[in-house]
Amino acid sequence: MQQVRNIVIVGGGTAGWLTAGVIAAKHQGRRPHGFTVTLVESPNVPTIGVGEGTWPTLRTTLKRMGVSETEFFRQCDAAFKQGARFNRWTTGAADDGYYHPLMLPQQFGQVNLAPHWLADDGDEDFCDTVTPQGRICDEGLGPKTMATPEFEGQANYAYHLDAGKFYHFLQRHCCDTLGVRHVLADVTQVQLAENGDIAGVETAQAGTIHGDLFIDCTGFSALLIGGAMQVPFKPCNDVLFCDTALAMQVPYDTPAAPIASHTISTAQSAGWIWDIGLPTRRGVGHVFSSSHIDADTAEQQLRAHVGEAARDLTVRRIPIRAGHRERFWVRNCVAVGLAAGFLEPLEASAIVLIELSAKLIAEQMPACREVMDTVAARFNATTSYRWGRIIDFLKLHYALTKRTDTDFWRDNLRAETMPDRLRALMELWQYQSPWLHEEFDRADEVFPSASYQYVLYGMGARTAVMPGSLDEDMALARRARRENQVQTQRLLSSLPGHRELIDRIVRHGLQPI
Repeated sequence: MQQVRNIVIVGGGTAGWLTAGVIAAKHQGRRPHGFTVTLVESPNVPTIGVGEGTWPTLRTTLKRMGVSETEFFRQCDAAFKQGARFNRWTTGAADDGYYHPLMLPQQFGQVNLAPHWLADDGDEDFCDTVTPQGRICDEGLGPKTMATPEFEGQANYAYHLDAGKFYHFLQRHCCDTLGVRHVLADVTQVQLAENGDIAGVETAQAGTIHGDLFIDCTGFSALLIGGAMQVPFKPCNDVLFCDTALAMQVPYDTPAAPIASHTISTAQSAGWIWDIGLPTRRGVGHVFSSSHIDADTAEQQLRAHVGEAARDLTVRRIPIRAGHRERFWVRNCVAVGLAAGFLEPLEASAIVLIELSAKLIAEQMPACREVMDTVAARFNATTSYRWGRIIDFLKLHYALTKRTDTDFWRDNLRAETMPDRLRALMELWQYQSPWLHEEFDRADEVFPSASYQYVLYGMGARTAVMPGSLDEDMALARRARRENQVQTQRLLSSLPGHRELIDRIVRHGLQPI
């Protein structure tokens, strides 16, 4: 039996160090028995931040790694994220906007409030009817108080963070606390064994590094999965058109300026602009389709959106190759992060895919080479499903638009650009609201049915309500809506301002769990 004990991660950045931390934390008990995690990264290649937005899963990931949430805020220029607001996606009008919050609708497991809201003609905002979180974001409040322990909250939350600082924070924790071996060296060649496995990676500075399982975190170059393993890339630019991003770092007018506790995504003529608030700056960028608009015009739109503050700011251009590998785990090589694929950052899916992949590798770590192909097949099935559902969900934002003012929005409505599964679900949702049905019955769903509700009804879609279908749970629905009103008022009166909360965390620290 060829035991799998030596894990070699090639490439650093968020993908490499987050994967190293998840695996090392899960298998700490095996370290005295020869289990090792080695991360090899070039001292000469700058890392590419995959984005500054995360999902609530990162709280659990960091907690399991033994990270202090207080230190995370202190060292990563972090802020809270309670969802996203989408402006001008439906009609393009100035008052066109809706929230995709991170809290589930009230009593979501017991009653589906969407049909009851629809039966009332949907005059009230759907988000405000079922959850307090949109109002919390409107008021610029944080999701917890200083009395709340680390990683817990009164409202569900994720983070906005500085990707560069986060990478260094993870590196220190992995090496100092979790025993990850860090090798700074340039990989010059990948050695293959006679059976086609990767035997080792040759480096210019540290010789050959051998391992039993190799994880490719080399970014867009995909040195192992695309190079040595020659796994083809599967593009999805026929569904998602955006292929370029222009990013800038925008200073605040004053050090005490409010920090938005949600991502702001504002639609443009051929794409959209993100606006993410950190304690020291805003990260703002324009994601667009170069087939529908040229880079100079896209930059003009970005600068016009930012205003006077953008006058002397430099813009970084980032290419987007939308799609993913046909397979993610081949023989003893598995791809994570940009090496596996990338999609436009509309719903902050990049870091959550790293987390989910790392968690699956750690939990399904093959005991020996003899069972690795079986584990790989399961990993590929789950990961392929997740990529497909994320593509569906991102396309939903475009598929529901009523905008026809440019070719970009008109092309997004063409039937041939719709994934088959999404098209079928949109037909179903005309008569059946997404909820706890068979279309969301898998444990590996990335977005719950509540997320589809927020986007559908936020963008003006409607589902038919059959006469008499609401009678059975009418009392429960009324109670849940009253509970939402009470909870909304309680949280609005008790939660602190977002910047105030972050300042207190940095100065005084949260209660450790």
